[in-house]
Amino acid sequence: MRSWSSAVPASKPVYIAAPYRRDADTIADVLRRAGYLSTVHPSLEAMAPALDERVGAVVLTEEAISGDLSVLVAVLRSQEAWSDIPFILLRPARAHTLAHRAALPPEVINLVELERPLGEASLVSAVAAALKARQRQFVIRDQILRLAASQAALAASEAELRLIADSLPVLIAFIDRDLVYRFANAAYESWLGKPLSEIVGQKVEDVIGPEPWATRKDAIAQALLGRPVRIEVSWPHRSGQRRDAEIRYLPRHAPDGSVDGFHVFATDVTARKVALQAIEHEAARLEARVAERTAELEAEMVARERSEAALRQAQKMEAVGQLTGGIAHDFNNMLTGILAAMDVMRMRIAQGRTDDLGRFIDVASGSAERAAALTQRLLAFSRRQSLDPRPVDVAGLVRSLEDLLARTLGERVRLTVTLDDDVPKAMVDRNQLESALLNLAINARDAMPEGGDLCVAVGARSGVVGCREVADVATRWDVPEGEHVVISVTDTGVGMDEDTLSRVFEPFFTTKPIGQGTGLGMSMIYGFIQQSQGHIRVHSRPGAGTTVALYLPPCHDKEAAERSTRQDAAVSDGRGQRILLVEDDPQVRVLVADLLTELGYRVRTADASDAALATLADDPAIDLLITDVGLPGRSGRELASIVRQSQPSLPVLFMTGYAQGAATRSAFLDPGMSMILKPFELAAFSQAVNGMFARASTAG
Repeated sequence: MRSWSSAVPASKPVYIAAPYRRDADTIADVLRRAGYLSTVHPSLEAMAPALDERVGAVVLTEEAISGDLSVLVAVLRSQEAWSDIPFILLRPARAHTLAHRAALPPEVINLVELERPLGEASLVSAVAAALKARQRQFVIRDQILRLAASQAALAASEAELRLIADSLPVLIAFIDRDLVYRFANAAYESWLGKPLSEIVGQKVEDVIGPEPWATRKDAIAQALLGRPVRIEVSWPHRSGQRRDAEIRYLPRHAPDGSVDGFHVFATDVTARKVALQAIEHEAARLEARVAERTAELEAEMVARERSEAALRQAQKMEAVGQLTGGIAHDFNNMLTGILAAMDVMRMRIAQGRTDDLGRFIDVASGSAERAAALTQRLLAFSRRQSLDPRPVDVAGLVRSLEDLLARTLGERVRLTVTLDDDVPKAMVDRNQLESALLNLAINARDAMPEGGDLCVAVGARSGVVGCREVADVATRWDVPEGEHVVISVTDTGVGMDEDTLSRVFEPFFTTKPIGQGTGLGMSMIYGFIQQSQGHIRVHSRPGAGTTVALYLPPCHDKEAAERSTRQDAAVSDGRGQRILLVEDDPQVRVLVADLLTELGYRVRTADASDAALATLADDPAIDLLITDVGLPGRSGRELASIVRQSQPSLPVLFMTGYAQGAATRSAFLDPGMSMILKPFELAAFSQAVNGMFARASTAG
């Protein structure tokens, strides 16, 4: 034979029967080199008992067909229906007389005959084909076994389903599109008085009767359209006794999405209906009794509501009176300083005495600054101030304020600072936080007239932190779970009782003597913390001091935290850049325009958004837009959005004294925009305008 090999292994061995000379060893050697397993038997008669599921194919020569083959016949006849062992018979060339050729029994059906001599490739190819055919037989066997198992499981499942359905006191059925019952459970026999053999295979109308059919056919039509239907009908017993039934028709969808029928589920709800009617009757009786009692109570409620409304109105007017009275008192003091200083300056200017005007200017400026600070505190309390939340290193901020706090507290108060440097940065307005801490320190100092200890602590935890334990007399707000950057200020002062603690955040409420406090410090802190998405807790008791804890939202954005530490580059004064100023107040508009002109800018003005848009259409060569946020008609922010559509890189500087929409700058400002609060000083305004041009130059 010619040499030939295959890389295809065989999972079943090949049985060989070739008794002449070394034919069996030669065939086995060829199959071994081709990667097949083989077993040599001395004869076909000896091989026959071993022919079972383990054999892949049989290769034999004509010389092996001898002896008693009855065992082979019996084995082949006993094969499973799926099994047909492949035989490959090697015969001599056709030159021999056909009459002298040995024959295999007719039970050998799967037979391939090859003439010798033949090459290795032909033999291996025949064996590979035989093994492949044998493998398909095993696949068929597995499929037959799985099918049998599935059929058995299906039969068991159907029997179990039938058992369950028959045991339920509910009518269960399936009806096809021709309105013929294809399944019904045993409950149908007791409800209808008919055996299942007279129900399954029959039409619905014939089974339930013409009158019930007339009341249910519309619902059945809806079910065949694919809509689940629920109806309640009267379905009397055969004895005439009342029976109410709830029937549900649930469509069944075929694989193509069409409705091929519907399931029926009918339940006896007579007991429920009877109970419901009894409840309705009792409810009607009770309703009459309640109506009588209600009429009696309404008169009492009307009188009580009138009293409560009068009390609420009195409390509201008291609060408004307290607020307006405090504002009027403080503003009158500040306006007195401004007006008096201006009157003195006007009188001296008229007299030509201008050598000492600076002192009166300082008085007027100081009063105006106090008025601006009061306005900011009112905005903080009402949560309407414009905040600029940025990532702030709270521990570093407290450390930088330590000297200022120590000087503010004086020699009688010992200051202790406890810092946790591992806390994340907080998203907060740095200036407002500094002001809040200074206010808390001043309040603590005033609560310790004889001196004491003040501790400022910074940490990151969910509970109140402090330098010592303080009795939890009154918790003002529950703080939700989660991580916070916590600043606590703890003093050893006189403390507060429950009544004082309940009013600690009221505007203009203060326990200090007249002239020593406005009563807006704590209300400003409360408004600022709430507007910053934070929380505040106050713990105090008389004689045991007070702890105020500020809970600030943490910042985990490392890039934002790094950007917050970088400072803007230095900028130069104005060099004739063109500015459009939009301000609805004529006095403010004139003053700001003059101020910009003095700073070296060329200024055009407008009193509203529409006028500003007309100016930009006429003169688009504007380098900077400065606009008030609160304008008649379109707001300053809306104006900026419209202008940015045609000039996306135009810098915009907003001016605001009060603007609810601008309460949080990060959500209000786009790139290339900034904001300055009214009232502002010349230096701050000049720096803001120059900064806008500097950033625009850097971005360009």
